[in-house]
Amino acid sequence: MAKVTVLGAGSWGTALALLLNNNGHEVAIWSILPDEIETLKTERENKRCLPGVMIPERISFTADAKEAVLGKDVLVMAVASPYTRSTSHALRELVTEGQIIVNVAKGIEEATLMTLTEVISDEIPQADVTVLSGPSHAEEVGRGIPTSCVVGATDKKTAEFLQNVFMSEVFRVYTSPDIMGIELGGALKNVIALAAGIADGIGYGDNTKAALVTRGIYEISKLGMAMGGKAETFNGLTGIGDLIVTCASMHSRNRRAGILIGQGKTYEEAMKEVNMVVEGVYAAKAAVKLAEKYNVDLPIAEQVNKILFEGKKPEEAVKELMLRDKKIEIQNHEWNE
Repeated sequence: MAKVTVLGAGSWGTALALLLNNNGHEVAIWSILPDEIETLKTERENKRCLPGVMIPERISFTADAKEAVLGKDVLVMAVASPYTRSTSHALRELVTEGQIIVNVAKGIEEATLMTLTEVISDEIPQADVTVLSGPSHAEEVGRGIPTSCVVGATDKKTAEFLQNVFMSEVFRVYTSPDIMGIELGGALKNVIALAAGIADGIGYGDNTKAALVTRGIYEISKLGMAMGGKAETFNGLTGIGDLIVTCASMHSRNRRAGILIGQGKTYEEAMKEVNMVVEGVYAAKAAVKLAEKYNVDLPIAEQVNKILFEGKKPEEAVKELMLRDKKIEIQNHEWNE
């Protein structure tokens, strides 16, 4: 049995707390918001983020940082990506040497272009920072629907320890040393999911979605490998797997926001209606900046940025994508003479 605190009381944090509790671990949920903690204590249900899923009495709640961090085997960083640095900074003095932190959010910090594990390591250098990611909607994990994810860690023993902590008959966990690839797959797929949602909002069909998913994973892989990620990672659960589920499901806040944008709403209006942090809006700007830094062409991400931040009409963005210069699909294939 491990002592685990989930840092963040949103849908994903709550779902993982339920999973870990069912695995027999001692689980607490921490939030920086005392009112949120009191509501959860009283109602034993996350009505805003995960309605209909009751939280067992065995799971404790706290707004006290010391109680949350001290003496814990694992800290699960489940705050939304824009708050990863501030949360890490607030807890940095409490984390002990080698204490394991598992980042489960997906994003890139716009100001620094760091992945979230890099942000956590920057603020808490003494921690053993890892990542858990994959095609895993909280709404399904919270209800025990079979799911597979990947744990990324620099140390094999840490990865295998976390594999044992999280794995169950409904939650299969693989291990990988490719933290960078896992992080980038999780962050960049949200940008493509926005594009898929926008296409749905316009009224386009399955052909369009298939093209976006296929060319989207190409963009993710191209940038990801330029930054040091491995091709196999982008072909796996945290690459194409996560991209498919995020582009196809109405559980996806990025797809839902994209649908609203495709119907004519601004990204601010869409985020307000979705009522959750839409990670792809933040990752879109970072993706374009990274593309410039690594000299990689990301046409879908570029058009998403123009729709979000420059007022470009979605239909015009699609037309521009369709009428780009003619290209060969697969590079380095030889023609028969």
